[in-house]
Amino acid sequence: MGRVLILVLIVVAIYLVWKAFGPQTWDRTPQAPEIKGPDDDEEFLWELEKKHFKEMRARQEAEEAERERRRREGKER
Repeated sequence: MGRVLILVLIVVAIYLVWKAFGPQTWDRTPQAPEIKGPDDDEEFLWELEKKHFKEMRARQEAEEAERERRRREGKER
C-alpha cells in the first residue's frame, strides 16, 4: 500500500511540474506594454504642471510690473 501511495505522489508531482514548466510555457510571447492615456503618463503630467506654473508665474510678474508702473506714474504727477 505504501508503494502505491508513493507512486501516486510521484505521478502527481511530475504532472504538476509538467503543467508549471511544460512546453506550452516556453512559447509565451511577452505581453505588449499597456498603452497609457495622457492622464496616466507621469512625464505628461509633469510637463503640464510645469507649464501651468510658468504661466502663473508670468501672470504674477506682469501684475507686479503693472502695479509698479502705476505706482511710478502716481509719484510723477
